[in-house]
Amino acid sequence: MSIRVLIADDHAIVRSGLSMLINAQSDMEVVGAATDGREAVERALQLKPDVVLMDLSMPPGENGLSATARLKEAAPEIEVLILTMHEDEEYLFRVLQAGASGYILKSALDMDLIAAIRTVYQGAAYLYPSATKALIQEFLQRVQKGEDMEHYHVLSDREQEILSLVAQGYSNKEIAEKLIVSVKTVETHKAKIMEKLHLKTRPELVRYALRKGLLHLE
Repeated sequence: MSIRVLIADDHAIVRSGLSMLINAQSDMEVVGAATDGREAVERALQLKPDVVLMDLSMPPGENGLSATARLKEAAPEIEVLILTMHEDEEYLFRVLQAGASGYILKSALDMDLIAAIRTVYQGAAYLYPSATKALIQEFLQRVQKGEDMEHYHVLSDREQEILSLVAQGYSNKEIAEKLIVSVKTVETHKAKIMEKLHLKTRPELVRYALRKGLLHLE
C-alpha cells in the first residue's frame, strides 16, 4: 500500500521536482498538489492523503502554519510535514504547536526528505538535527527556571512505558507488538496520556517526553 502524499508549495518547479522524487519511490505516490494553504486544506479534505508536504511560506495566499492548524483541527488523522528554508527555532516551535508532525529544511538531502515522509506516516515525529538541538536547549532553560513537571507521576507504569516508546519514534503497531497488546489498546493508552498531561498533539507529547528525559538521542 502506497503512502499517499499531497504537495503544497507556491513554486511550480518545486512541486514538479518533489513529485518526481516521491513518485520514484516504490512505496509512495503523489495524489495532488496545492499552491497555497487554503487550497492545501481543501485538497487534503477532498483527497484524504496520508501525508501533506506543506511549504511554510506561500505568498500571497494562506501560509503553511495557518493551513496546518486548520487542517489538523478538521482532519487530525492526516500527517503534516513542514518543508521550509527557515532554519529558525521560532518557526520550529510554532509549527509543532500548530500540529505538524515534522519539520525539514528545503536544503535537506533527497533521502532525508523521503525518510521524513515515511517517519511521519508511521505516526512518529521527525525533526532534523538542529531542531532537536533547539528542543534540548529549551529543556535546559526550563530546568534552569525550575519549571514544574509534576504531571508525570499521574501516569500508570504502562502509560509511562508507552510514552517512552512514542518519544523514541515507535508507531502504534510497533508498540503493540513490543508490549504484546492490540493497536487499539495502545491508542487508548495514548489518548489517556494526552488527557492526563493536558496535551493535544503528538509533537507536544514528544516535546514533553524530551523534557522528562524519555527521548534518547543518538
